[in-house]
Amino acid sequence: MRYGILRAKYRMLPLLVALLGLFSFSALAHKEASSDVAQREMTQLAGADYWRQVRQGQEGYTTSTSPEHGILISTPGETWFILKEKWMSPAGAIAIFGSIAMVVMAYWLLGPLMLSKPRTGRKLTRWSRLDRALHWSMAFTFLTLAFSGLMLVYGKHFLKPYMPTDWWAMVIYAAKQYHNYVGPLFFILLVFVLLKWWRKSLLNKVDIQWFLKLGGMVGKYKGTHPSAGFSNGGEKAIYWLLIVFGTFAAISGLILDFPIFGQTRRDMELSNLIHMFSALILICGFIFHIYIGLFGMEGALEGMVTGKVDETWAKEHHDLWYEEMKAQGNIEPANQKGGESDVTRQ
Repeated sequence: MRYGILRAKYRMLPLLVALLGLFSFSALAHKEASSDVAQREMTQLAGADYWRQVRQGQEGYTTSTSPEHGILISTPGETWFILKEKWMSPAGAIAIFGSIAMVVMAYWLLGPLMLSKPRTGRKLTRWSRLDRALHWSMAFTFLTLAFSGLMLVYGKHFLKPYMPTDWWAMVIYAAKQYHNYVGPLFFILLVFVLLKWWRKSLLNKVDIQWFLKLGGMVGKYKGTHPSAGFSNGGEKAIYWLLIVFGTFAAISGLILDFPIFGQTRRDMELSNLIHMFSALILICGFIFHIYIGLFGMEGALEGMVTGKVDETWAKEHHDLWYEEMKAQGNIEPANQKGGESDVTRQ
């Protein structure tokens, strides 16, 4: 009987060992699970403190010597984002569409400024081939840069929702690459424009009178043709608008184009705002310039296309320059084949 009891004990021993192992494993697993929970909680708390410091702009440690590489999140950048997206972009759109609306209204309500007398057919050379090449090169560069820049700012609102994602990616990539690589060419052309025409664009008393009479284009002064030299007050204003704001746009664009010369994020953000503001001023100004050239003044465009203007046009819009050219004998005779009868209004 004793032997039977002993055998029963030995048979129970593996079961007891198994139960003990299972209990130990459960206890160990519970301990490890508790340890994992504690570790996650500690990590979460440490992470919260860490990211709070990061968001506050606290600088960390890095082996890089470049400025601001120790700062992961630039908190003041939120101000730049608000200025750009909430103020500059909507204000720019209003300014551009407002300028277009103004020239459309001017055309329909006031009409173009026509010549007071018939053309004579006698021509004066106003622009050389170099002048015209420089003008049209600048015009093409500026307009394409303006278009690509507007695409970068407003394309996501007006074009992206209506295009497949792949097409939109190609369009916006092409716009950005074009803007980045052609931008420096605008700066080079701007320097040539400054050197070529600055002497003819200095303001004087005659220009003040031109502005007081509103260029003879509107109101009671319409058709009066105030006196002007080679360039009138309006042309000089457009010229200096291009030089001043073009310089701001070009320099800020170069800072954005080459972010490898120690610029901080503050420098880049300020340059971006200056670039946008200057570009919008130029776009609005040249909407009026393009309107005058294409629709607002008879004979304005042909001078920059052919290099020559009619004697009547020169006498009415640039009378002082016309008198100089006449005194120098620089007026070409009318075309003998067609005579004056072939000369018609634009």
